[in-house]
Amino acid sequence: MGKYILRRLLLLIPVLFGVSLATFVVMHSFTTDPATIILGEHATVDRVEALREELGLNKPIYVQFSDYLGNTLSGDLGKSVITKTSISAELMKRFPATVELAVSAVCIASVLGLILGIVSAVKQNTVLDYGAMGVALLGVSMPIFWLGLMMIILFSVTLGWLPASGRITIGMAPDTITGLYLLDALLTGNMEALWDAFRHLLMPALALGSYSTAIIARMTRATMLETIRQDYVRTARAKGLKESVVIVKHALRNALIPIVTVIGLQMGALLGGAVLTETVFSWPGIGSYVVEGIMVSDYPRVQGAVLLIGTIFVMVNLIVDILYSYLDPRIQHS
Repeated sequence: MGKYILRRLLLLIPVLFGVSLATFVVMHSFTTDPATIILGEHATVDRVEALREELGLNKPIYVQFSDYLGNTLSGDLGKSVITKTSISAELMKRFPATVELAVSAVCIASVLGLILGIVSAVKQNTVLDYGAMGVALLGVSMPIFWLGLMMIILFSVTLGWLPASGRITIGMAPDTITGLYLLDALLTGNMEALWDAFRHLLMPALALGSYSTAIIARMTRATMLETIRQDYVRTARAKGLKESVVIVKHALRNALIPIVTVIGLQMGALLGGAVLTETVFSWPGIGSYVVEGIMVSDYPRVQGAVLLIGTIFVMVNLIVDILYSYLDPRIQHS
């Protein structure tokens, strides 16, 4: 197991190099010159060139990439060319918000997806089956940004039940311990902040988790249909065990391997794919940080954020692989 983990960690190097290279090339090839954005369209050529030299944008592209790579390897993601703030500091400040949103979305998606998938498999070809898969089809089909806007119109504008944007009401943030508002509010006993943070989190988490709910439900149904037809499930029923015990303890447990794979992949995808959700709900996470950087061609900001997201995605996949051997002892990593 130790050799397997070490090998996977070493494979992280070429993967992140590829991510860095792709992001660098795309940002420098298809975005507006940051110097022009900073100085405005009416700036003189001399002023633009002077700023480009100050920012290091007049160097050959391979030299810029080499400098960026060297700084990154030393732990320095650089500074924003627009705000002059540290990229690392900004990412660490926004990272808890994205983690809280992504984890909440995965929890909602896992619970709803498992319930829908199990019900659909156990009640195959019934109204419940068609209804559950209909919900899953809606989740796959609806764009997250459209769903988010519809939720805002219904629950915020029309009914007034939930706040339309932000992470918490101004002035109600709990004392910072982990940066996760729900957890910090619990640890400090601030129930008012807990409720307010939950109300702000609910709609973005539901919108972000809608697609993952559908994917998990469909995978759960497929694997459960295969598992409940196995001989050991028939044996468990023949012994007179309750149907709930047969389904949960025997069928579901042996169907978890592909389901855990999907949940793990969705977790990594949600951490990196919360861009639309964070933008729609004005959620102050990494996704909205990336969008702001793209809009102003802030190369270091986008490159640093994408590198962090890529690292998280690979590490989540590694954790999922390690979980395999605990869920199914027959699996040995070598």
